Amino acid sequence: MLFCQQQSTIADTPRPQDTDLSKDYDINEVIEMALSDHTSFDDIEKLYGLSADDVKRLMRQNLKRGSYEAWRRRVRKFSDRREHYK
Repeated sequence: MLFCQQQSTIADTPRPQDTDLSKDYDINEVIEMALSDHTSFDDIEKLYGLSADDVKRLMRQNLKRGSYEAWRRRVRKFSDRREHYK
């Protein structure tokens, strides 16, 4: 019985990747802004309080793997060309 109680306590503890970032905003709106070439990570942070790492985590959790990787390649490619991009 003691083993079962300890196991449920461990299972209830959220891991960093399991934390819910969707409490104060609409996930679809953030994803749409992140996919847009005209919206920077700074703009998203001002509106929703999400850092660039939070946006990347949200995108990874909600996009297909290939879509996420293509988005990251595109962001990296454009950020290398321009000083102020994402």
